Amino acid sequence: MAITVIVEGKNDRSKLRRLLDPEVHILCTFGTLNTTKLESLRKHVKDDEIYLFMDNDSSGKKIRGVLADTFPDAHHIYTRKGYAGVEGTPDEYVIAQLEKAGLEEYILYPPVL
Repeated sequence: MAITVIVEGKNDRSKLRRLLDPEVHILCTFGTLNTTKLESLRKHVKDDEIYLFMDNDSSGKKIRGVLADTFPDAHHIYTRKGYAGVEGTPDEYVIAQLEKAGLEEYILYPPVL
């Protein structure tokens, strides 16, 4: 089954792109959700397994709420309060959250030095 992760912005997508296999689709809301954007997301994800990874701030929580209504079967991935959004979350913490979500087979682990 195909996997899609929905994030807020392009920097969040860049962060996850470095940590996830290229076969994982990463889509952005770009901070706005209207009917057109939601339809576009629905069209792109089709029957994919969906993961929502939003910032832990008021905007991220609002976007997560709308997306949870649109994709009720979506899995939720969280960053810790205090980090500067998904893009500002340390790689180790993001990897731990991806593992917790069951995405181990898609993670591109950094080389151990």
